[in-house]
This record gives sequence, C-alpha cells and structure tokens, in this order.
Amino acid sequence: MTTEQAAPAEEEVVTVEVAAPGTAIAVDEEPEARRPAEIGRRTWWGAAFAAPHSIGLALFTVVPIVASLVVSFMNWPMIGGHTWTGLENYRRLFDDPIFWVVVRNTAEYVILYVPLNLVVSLGLAAWLTPRIRHRHIFRVLFFIPTITPLVANVVVWRMLYQPDGLIDATLQSTLGEHAPNFLADDTWAMFAVVAMSVWAGFGYNMLIFSAALDAVPDSQIEAAQLDGASPWRTFWHVKFPAISPSIFFATMMTLITSFQVFTQPFLLTKGGPGTETETLVQYIYNTGFQNQQLGLASAGAWVLFVIILGITAVQFLGQKRWVHYE
Repeated sequence: MTTEQAAPAEEEVVTVEVAAPGTAIAVDEEPEARRPAEIGRRTWWGAAFAAPHSIGLALFTVVPIVASLVVSFMNWPMIGGHTWTGLENYRRLFDDPIFWVVVRNTAEYVILYVPLNLVVSLGLAAWLTPRIRHRHIFRVLFFIPTITPLVANVVVWRMLYQPDGLIDATLQSTLGEHAPNFLADDTWAMFAVVAMSVWAGFGYNMLIFSAALDAVPDSQIEAAQLDGASPWRTFWHVKFPAISPSIFFATMMTLITSFQVFTQPFLLTKGGPGTETETLVQYIYNTGFQNQQLGLASAGAWVLFVIILGITAVQFLGQKRWVHYE
C-alpha cells in the first residue's frame, strides 16, 4: 500500500505594522491609483512656478527672434506699410560696400581684442598666487573697471586720448613730441578702441582664471617641481591643461561679446573717422534706427548670428584637441 504525501502549501507572509499605543495606522488602500494623480499635481505645480519665467522668455526672447527673422524677408520701413520681398534684403546687404567694411572692422577688432584680453587676464591671474600679500585687494581693483558703467569709462578715456590730454601732455613733457590724435586718426582709432575695451573687460576673465588656478592640486605642482621643471614648464605642462576648460569658456564668451561690440566705438568715435571703427552692430543700429530700414537691419542681425554660430561651432569641434576634462 502506497501512501501519497501532499506537498506543503506555500505559507502566506503577512506583514503587520505595529503602531504606538493611541496612534492610528495609515492604510494606503489604492497606491497604484493615487500615483498618477500625485504626479499630475506635482507637474501642474512645477509648471505654475516656471510659468512666469517661461512667459517672459517667450515674450521677450523667442517672439522677438522669430519676428526679426520674418521682418528680414520684408521691406519694413519704420513708418508706413510693409511688403514681402524674400531674399532682397540679403542681396542688398551683400551688395553694399559699407557692409563689407564694417565686417572687416569687426573682424579686426575681434582679432586684436580677444588675444589681448585673454593674455592680460591669464597673466594677472598667474601673478596673483597665494604668495602675493593682500591679493584679494588686487582682485577687487582689477575687477572695478568691469563693473563700472561703460559710459563713465568712455568719458575717462576720451579725456586721455584727446589732444592736450594726459597721454599727449606726458609725451610733450618727456619726449617733446605730441601724441597722435588717437580718435581722429585712421591708423590709431581702432587701436584706441581696443585698448579701452581691454582695460574695461579683462577683470571678468581674470577672476575665472584665478579661481581655476587656485583649484589646481598642489600635489601636481610639487611633483613637477621635484622633477626639476621650471616655473614656465610647470605652467604650460601642469597648470594650463588643468585650467583648459576655464580657458575655453572664457575664449568662447569673449569671442561672442567681441563680435557684438557696440558701446565702445559708438561712444568713443561714433564709428569714425569715416567708417574706420564702425562695427557690424553699429551698422545694424544705423540701418534700423537712423535709416529706418528695419527689414535690412534684421537681415544684418541674422548674418551676425550666423557668423557667431559658425565660429562657436568651430570652437566646439576644435576643443577636443586642447581642452582636458577630468
């Protein structure tokens, strides 16, 4: 006689939550059903908090950008009706010899200003090591021109550049020679604008480079010094690769802002003498607000956007060769 033994049934595990005396146990009866509703409420709250910024971004950034693109394809005088002209504004722009002059001036300004700004900023940041006493005071002094209104800076520099100004008086007292009329001379006008711009703008990049140099590990510097590396080789082979992301960021931001330069040449020289210091942004301003050709000005703005976009893209593609991310 065979006996058949039944397999034991699986035991059901029951979890009992024990609460302190006098307290009630909260029972979540439908967790799966409540989860989408909770996510939906959080989404609506997040959208509500982001709405003011999103609405402002749409009204004051996205809509004007799209509108300027549409206007660039139209003949749109400041007063009067407007008509669709297609690519006519871009054709007129490229056929205008003054346009190519201001493009050349802008490129000249960028080529002069960007390297000078970066070299001065990086040199001062490398000098302001922790060994310099009261270096925080020097940082503040070097940063003051950056936060000073450009109009005030221009007033001071006009007094320096003008005949019988400080530069001219100094040269007369030391060498017996008059200084050039910097703001009215075809050769010196752009250099005068660049010099004033470097003085007013190097403080921002200096702070970026100074903070990046402070973050370089001391162990790497000490190892290079133990290997007999000179200060120059230590900087180029240890510090420079370590701060290359900061240099790349500063280079990109300086390039973008230099292509959009307007205040310095407009206030210093009004674009003169002639058109020697007129930049692309000033050309757009004159076309739109003085000549009252908003369509042509919008086309110029989009040409400037494409130039900046292309140079930025090239920089991002080339960063792999010299920028080192840890």
